[in-house]
Amino acid sequence: MSRQRKSINSVGIWRLNVVRLVFISLVIGLGWRLTDIQVLNPDFLRNQGDARHVRKVPVAAHRGMILDRHGEPLAISTPVHSVWVNPQEINVDSVKLPKLAKVLHLNAKKIKNKINSNQNREFIYLKRRVAPETANKVKQLNIAGVALQREYKRFYPTGEVAAHVVGFTNVDDAGQEGLELTHDAVLTGVSGLKRMIRDSRGNYVGGGEQLKATKHGQNISLSIDLRLQYLTYQALKASVVKYKARSGSAVILDIKTGEVLAMVNQPSFNPNSRRGLRNSEYRNRAVTDLFEPGSTVKPFTVASGLKSGKFTPATIIDTRPGTLRVSGHTIKDFRDYGQISVSTLIQKSSNVAASKIALALKPEQLWQDFSAFGLAEPTGAYFPGEAMGHLPDPQKWRKLDRATLAYGYGVASSALQLARGYMVLANGGILRPVSFVKVDQPPQGRRVFSRDDMKQVLTMMERVVQPGGTAQKAAVENYTVAGKTGTVKKAASGGYADKQYLSLFAGVIPATQPRLAMVVMVDDPQGKEYYGGLVAAPVFSEVMTGAMRLLNIAPDDLPMTQLHVAQK
Repeated sequence: MSRQRKSINSVGIWRLNVVRLVFISLVIGLGWRLTDIQVLNPDFLRNQGDARHVRKVPVAAHRGMILDRHGEPLAISTPVHSVWVNPQEINVDSVKLPKLAKVLHLNAKKIKNKINSNQNREFIYLKRRVAPETANKVKQLNIAGVALQREYKRFYPTGEVAAHVVGFTNVDDAGQEGLELTHDAVLTGVSGLKRMIRDSRGNYVGGGEQLKATKHGQNISLSIDLRLQYLTYQALKASVVKYKARSGSAVILDIKTGEVLAMVNQPSFNPNSRRGLRNSEYRNRAVTDLFEPGSTVKPFTVASGLKSGKFTPATIIDTRPGTLRVSGHTIKDFRDYGQISVSTLIQKSSNVAASKIALALKPEQLWQDFSAFGLAEPTGAYFPGEAMGHLPDPQKWRKLDRATLAYGYGVASSALQLARGYMVLANGGILRPVSFVKVDQPPQGRRVFSRDDMKQVLTMMERVVQPGGTAQKAAVENYTVAGKTGTVKKAASGGYADKQYLSLFAGVIPATQPRLAMVVMVDDPQGKEYYGGLVAAPVFSEVMTGAMRLLNIAPDDLPMTQLHVAQK
């Protein structure tokens, strides 16, 4: 028994020693493994974990705001979310996938095909910039491999009122049209970078380590006065609708600074919803479209005549019998005005008298003077797609070319260029660049005409709005207005159309102390009333009546009774 007991004890001790050896080996092995992981090779598993759960995530920078001159927003960026998916992590057979498709208003089969065809990628968008309530529904579905990414969506509070000036951005928030494109580099921010941890479903855990700071875009204050923009938009739209016109444009400039205070086009578009619109509807016609300005350039012709010294406001020009033959072509007036002064030329808009002034001048002189008003040269506004205009080479002018140039045929201008030309008339002969951005100091200009010549022309233009003139409907109560109408036959194949016109009015207010210059152009008004004095002039009157009140510009033509009371 004792021998048997000794044998059992011997076996027990051996087994115990084996167990001890195994445990000691395990401890040594674990110790070695821990040493290897923590000390010798700590980066391997850390990198493997990071590869599965840590991501460097871009932090979107919001685009700078576009504001009017008084700080009213014209374009702002609002935070939204985009829905994306990791094709390597999502289960395409999940019962939640059709629910996701329904929330996003997408086809479930197309989503499945899109995921299957991008299995080698870790990131694809399902839908960009969804509404907040949609983003919440996606989050509530809690689908592995589906996540939200914060982005910014551009919103335009004024809608179509300032659409052509402000422009718009694409889905990636890059400027595509208008001032969004012009100032894209300033408005665009620089995205930041964060190191974020994802959970088992691919959702990012809050917090994170900032690797690169986000730099948001800068705000831009435009020269646009939103109050005047609304006034101009409403008046122009009403005129275009009333006369069933094809389109229309209007521009208001600050005479002292060259700032664009208002610029509208009809028809317009809503930059917040551009589905179904054509590219042609995006263009800013006031800047990009050229037209023959017609009689609105007669003040330029008169200014050239005064500058030459051959004419004065009182110089008599014989327009009888109301026609003039030049190189086999007949130039006509509305009626026979007889012998009229240069001042009456502008009031009655005589083509014959204007042609005789132009024919009395040298071609080079006439060309230089028209160029001095800014025709056929950049305005300095740097607006995308700005048209240069056209002024023919004087060395190729025929006698007829000079005659027709005098009343606005054979030259092409945009509404903005024409308004700039009237700014020269109004500010005493200084040609300044035009600006869509608010300026603190008037930009440096250059003198192109004498102050006296401009004052004389402006005084003559006042008679256009007075009884007997062609634009009595442009009058503004208690203010003097200097302006000029234009009714231009539209160019057509082989010449000019018989019943298609451009109705124009260009004016300055107050005439005695000019503050604003405005050009109104209505394209192809229908019916018997197509003259500039009937179609375009009332738009000027309506807008400027409101503008004088909004800008608190003092009246300069009060009746004597009111003037006496005001002085008291």
